[in-house]
Amino acid sequence: MPVEVVSYMLSSLDLKKCLQFQIVLRCAPFLKGMKTACAVNIEEQYCTELKGILADTDIEYRYLSTDKGRRLAYFYRKKELSDYLRRTDVKRFLERFGYGWMEPEKALDRLSERVCRYIRRGAGFPHEIGAFLDYPIDDVRCFIEQKGKGGVMTGYWKVYHNPGKAQLIFQAYDKARISAVNEFLAGDTIREIACKRVLQEFF
Repeated sequence: MPVEVVSYMLSSLDLKKCLQFQIVLRCAPFLKGMKTACAVNIEEQYCTELKGILADTDIEYRYLSTDKGRRLAYFYRKKELSDYLRRTDVKRFLERFGYGWMEPEKALDRLSERVCRYIRRGAGFPHEIGAFLDYPIDDVRCFIEQKGKGGVMTGYWKVYHNPGKAQLIFQAYDKARISAVNEFLAGDTIREIACKRVLQEFF
């Protein structure tokens, strides 16, 4: 989507509509059921609108950190996140960072603690956050081991394995974003956009 269009939308909408547009633009694959979760940095002035925007949906959220007038909001569906954290590869990977097996709330408590600690140190984010954003575990592991270097391609995440599959997913995510934005511009609410799930035959 052209930068000019995004800039215009973000500058011309009221507070609530602006936040809705940000969520649609940045979380479309999650809203459409293609991802387990997503995270968005939100200006604090917008945060009062978030509860109302997500009312009557199955989407939950929590703030992982607050820094310089912005909050990192993590969006998820509880059952889907719980099922994801039970996956053997995800569980084994997160155990390395002290998560063990936890209910989603406890796991997010620990993630929040680590995110805040990294921010205080000026060290960005703990890289296991990629697992909580539903990036392929092998790619998250390689990103950490190689300190972000290398990789065969970069899109929604840095790819180290299976670039063909990753390219298909990137294209599907792009289509989901275009679809969600068009639905929003046509007057659909977040709830209505999230109800229009897509098939995931490429996964």
